[in-house]
Amino acid sequence: MVPSLPEDLSDVVRHLEASYPREGCGVLLRAGEGGPWRVRPLRNACDELHTSRTAYAFEPREWLGVLLEAEARGEHVACVFHSHVDAGAYFSDEDRRQAAPDGQPLIPGVTYLVIAVHAGCARDARIFWWECGEFQDRRVSLDSIGRQPEGIP
Repeated sequence: MVPSLPEDLSDVVRHLEASYPREGCGVLLRAGEGGPWRVRPLRNACDELHTSRTAYAFEPREWLGVLLEAEARGEHVACVFHSHVDAGAYFSDEDRRQAAPDGQPLIPGVTYLVIAVHAGCARDARIFWWECGEFQDRRVSLDSIGRQPEGIP
């Protein structure tokens, strides 16, 4: 399964760049398999712990509200996104622990988009998904928003 993303990631990138020098986060919601996408930025609860430069966590009450809102609109969480600050677009050990805490996906079928933001500008992106008992990944083009990767395959 090669996961899909919206062609236009500009709202995601804007949110993550605006969050710099902290990690930004949010979700992409979708109505059905072929329905429209909706970007839903979320507050990073790690801001309160002063660890948001290297970590993210959804604020629990806001996250619950997003889930209830999505259900009422006939949407599902298709993708969780977050940024890595002045680092690469990789799936860290902590990202893996959050996504599959017991070696199984916490939210089956959900993909994870990681965007590297350097000095406030998105530089690279990768999408991760669970397949065959582990996370797979591929590079995501940021060309549609005028970004070029910094020599990352």
